[in-house]
Amino acid sequence: MKDITKRFLENPLLSPSDICASVEGLQVTCLLNPGVFRFQEKIWLLVRVAERPEQKENFISFPVPTDTRMIKIIEIAKDDPELKVIDARVINYKGINYLTTLSHLRLLYSDDGIRFYESEDFPPLTGEGLLETFGIEDCRVALIENKYYLTYTAVSDNGVGVGLRTTTDWKKFQSYGMILPPHNKDCAIFEEKINGLFYALHRPSSVDIGGNYIWLASSPDGIHWGNHQCIIKTRKGFWDSARVGAGASPIKTKNGWLEIYHGANEEHQYCLGAFLMDLYDPSQIIARTKVPIMIPSATYELIGFFGNVVFTNGHLADNDGDLITIYYGASDEFICGAHFSIKEIFSLLEYNTSDIKTKSI
Repeated sequence: MKDITKRFLENPLLSPSDICASVEGLQVTCLLNPGVFRFQEKIWLLVRVAERPEQKENFISFPVPTDTRMIKIIEIAKDDPELKVIDARVINYKGINYLTTLSHLRLLYSDDGIRFYESEDFPPLTGEGLLETFGIEDCRVALIENKYYLTYTAVSDNGVGVGLRTTTDWKKFQSYGMILPPHNKDCAIFEEKINGLFYALHRPSSVDIGGNYIWLASSPDGIHWGNHQCIIKTRKGFWDSARVGAGASPIKTKNGWLEIYHGANEEHQYCLGAFLMDLYDPSQIIARTKVPIMIPSATYELIGFFGNVVFTNGHLADNDGDLITIYYGASDEFICGAHFSIKEIFSLLEYNTSDIKTKSI
């Protein structure tokens, strides 16, 4: 199946070899899923950088944080009977799950949206406190009333939840700790209040009853969240049958809030789709794509640290009202760029009622 994506010819834009490791003894293994924003007349990526030790033949080694915030390296023979390799991202040893990498966030800027560089003026963002000891991941960035809201996945041996920091200058940050407890991730705040309230999409998980679905929440202050509602579920037999999660902040159009989201099937193939929410009540889903708008197909999307993956949590909407530029992670290893047309996305939406379907973008 052909998608409607216009990939950058320059892809991949960033590879692990383009970034220096943060700690001696580790190497950058993956670049993943950047948050995207404009600042000081430049385009910025807040890239997730995942690190681990250099791998030796017949061994698996991985970093583990200690109580003193130092990094300990554990090395295990691949034929150890107590080692269970779940996938490239997680292993189980002696009944305990470990991440194969630790992640932090790096800021890179660009004048043309293609060539990105690190700046020494803007330091990396790392985990803070007991709930972020295993790192921070996959940050979404929302600009609301001249303040940037950073929602990210906070990881520790206590679980995986959503952390929040805010900034106005990207040098000083206010941390609010974990705003959505485990197990939760994929939190994207709307960049405009609705009826005086903040709104956000998020993805709690339920193993025994329910699933990995997209939920909506509201807040009076952007910190304390409630009125949680499940709005998008997985679909059996579809490309998003196993899990779904929000991408970046929804895009406001005259027909509703347009959200680009990711979905995965039982084979762990990650694609992108879209759905449309009511402008004044985003709990009302107007339309949703049955087919993906982006499917892993380029070599760098099919082969990598965890292949067959396209995943975005950052985009820029052009002033012409039609062009969307997304920056996305490919195969959990590379950072890439692509363009979408809002009109083309709308052409793939399947509406809930016939009267809405007659509207044009």
